[in-house]
Amino acid sequence: MLLNVADYRARARRQLPRFVFDYVDGGAGDERCVQRNCGDLERLHLLPRFLRDTSTIDTSVEVFGRRWRAPLGVAPIGLCGLVRPDGDVLMAQAAADAGLPHVLSTASNSRLEAVRRAAGPSALQWMQLYVMHDRSIAEHIVRRARAENYGALVLTVDVPVGGKRERDLRNGFRVPFRPTPAAMLNLLRHPRWMWRALRGGSPSFVNLAEHEDRKASAQAQAVMLARAMDRRLAWESLDWLRRLWDGPLLLKGLLHPEDARQALQHGIDGLIVSNHGGRQLDAAPSSIAALPQVVDAVGDRIPVFVDSGFRRGSDVVKALALGAKAVFVGRPAVYGLACGGRDGARAVLELLVQEMELAMTLTGAAHVAGIGPDHLLRGH
Repeated sequence: MLLNVADYRARARRQLPRFVFDYVDGGAGDERCVQRNCGDLERLHLLPRFLRDTSTIDTSVEVFGRRWRAPLGVAPIGLCGLVRPDGDVLMAQAAADAGLPHVLSTASNSRLEAVRRAAGPSALQWMQLYVMHDRSIAEHIVRRARAENYGALVLTVDVPVGGKRERDLRNGFRVPFRPTPAAMLNLLRHPRWMWRALRGGSPSFVNLAEHEDRKASAQAQAVMLARAMDRRLAWESLDWLRRLWDGPLLLKGLLHPEDARQALQHGIDGLIVSNHGGRQLDAAPSSIAALPQVVDAVGDRIPVFVDSGFRRGSDVVKALALGAKAVFVGRPAVYGLACGGRDGARAVLELLVQEMELAMTLTGAAHVAGIGPDHLLRGH
C-alpha cells in the first residue's frame, strides 16, 4: 500500500534501473544539501489553532490571473522520458488532471508543442528556460512557447555549470548511455523498464532543435546533459529576454535576498527560491531556510514560490506560513511517474493536496490566506 511519498520512492527504487533512480534521487557532492532541504523542514513545527470554523477547507490560490486548485505545482524535470517513455506528456497530463500547474523543462524529451496539446488548452502550463552558449536555441524555445500560449516563462539561473553529481559519475551516466557490465546486469533485473525503453526509444533533448523534423547536434545534447550554460548571462541579459517574452517572467534558483531585490529592479514578475533540489552547490542552504529573507526582500510586490525537499502536504503549509505563494515538487512526482505513469504522478499530487487539507484543518486554517507565521514553531 502506497500511503506517502516515501512509499512511492521505495517502489520507484525497485522498479527503476540503478542509474535512472540515482539520476532522479541523487544530489551534488556528499548530498548534504539534499539532507538539509528535508531536515530543515522537519525542524519546523506547525502550531495548531483551535475553535475555528474548518467545516470547509479552501486550498485554492490565484496566480497571474489563473486559479490553482492548491498552492502546489510540478517543478521542471529533465529527462522524464528516461523514467517512462513520453514522461513529460504524462506528467503534464497528471498535473492538469489534478488542477495544478506543470513547468516543462527545456531538457524535456517531448517537444513543448506536443506537451501543450496533450495537457489541454485549459492546463496551467509554464515553460522553463536554460540559456546555452548558443542563445539562438533559447530564442526559438521562447518564441515557440509564446506561440503555444504557455502561461509563464521560468528562467533557471543557478546552473552556470552543472554540480558534481557523484552518483551519476560512478554510474557513467551520459547521453547516449553506454552501460558498463555492472549497469547492464542491473538493467536485466528490470525487464519492464527495459521493454518500455526499447519501445519508446532512447530519450533525447528534442526541444533544442527548432523544427520537429530535425535533431539537435550531439554536442548540444552533451552540453544540456552537463548543464554547461552561458556563463555570460547577467542581469543585463534580462532585457534581451523581455524583448522575446511579454508574459509573466520568473527567476528560479535565487537564495540571496539581494538577488531578490535586484530582480525587482529588473521587472521580474515572480521568484522561485530553490537550490535545484540539492543538485548544484552542496554547501548551499536549504530552500526553506532561505525563503524568509527573500520574502522580506520583496514584500508583497511579486509572488515568491519555493521548491526542494518537500515530501508532505504539511511541508507545503510550513512554506505558506513563511510567506511562499506556492510550492513546486520534483522528485515526488517522478516517483509517482515511475510507479504508475500518469495515474501514479497524479496520485502523488492528490496525496500531497489531501495531506495539505488535513494539516490546514488541524491547524485551524480554513483557507490559504489564513496560514501565517503564528502557525509555526521552530524546533531542534
